[in-house]
Amino acid sequence: MATPAQGGLTGHFVAMARNNIWSNHRLLQACKALTAAEFAAPRTNFFPSLRATLNHILWVDTYYIDALERDPTVLKRYHDPVPDFADATSLHDAQIVSDRRLLAFCERQTDTTLAEGLVLPRPNRTPPASPVASILEHLFQHQIHHRGQAHAMLAGTAVKPPQLDEFFLAGEEHLRRDELRALGLPES
Repeated sequence: MATPAQGGLTGHFVAMARNNIWSNHRLLQACKALTAAEFAAPRTNFFPSLRATLNHILWVDTYYIDALERDPTVLKRYHDPVPDFADATSLHDAQIVSDRRLLAFCERQTDTTLAEGLVLPRPNRTPPASPVASILEHLFQHQIHHRGQAHAMLAGTAVKPPQLDEFFLAGEEHLRRDELRALGLPES
């Protein structure tokens, strides 16, 4: 099992998966202070609301994690509707389950498995295989991209957006310690 202390690419992905859990937790905790109407209110963004943006993150996570775990039914679910959790509390619970799946996947990786090619199934084409490491990089980038959009939308409400960049530096450990403990994640 890879750990962040092990370093290397496997340790990096474990650290990114832990950061992913923490960041989603922080963002969705802040969104819990919104009413359902505020959560779904139209906002300027790629997706038209916090609700739509954050539900999209969960749908994409589910698709990619299923594909990474080589679930043979993943393509059958490609056109399933995006989940539509109407409030941040229920979405938070579902997102944390998904994030823990991603962390467990990353913890099982080795340099060899990260280099393996994987075809991400698409309904209308067969793309070339990509290394598992590249798929993970893409998935984490997707998360960061849309969390940034949600963070900006949250700034347009009465709820202060949380800091999402206090995860990796040792000097900022005290800023995340309590949340990591609450999430059952090691502090370092």
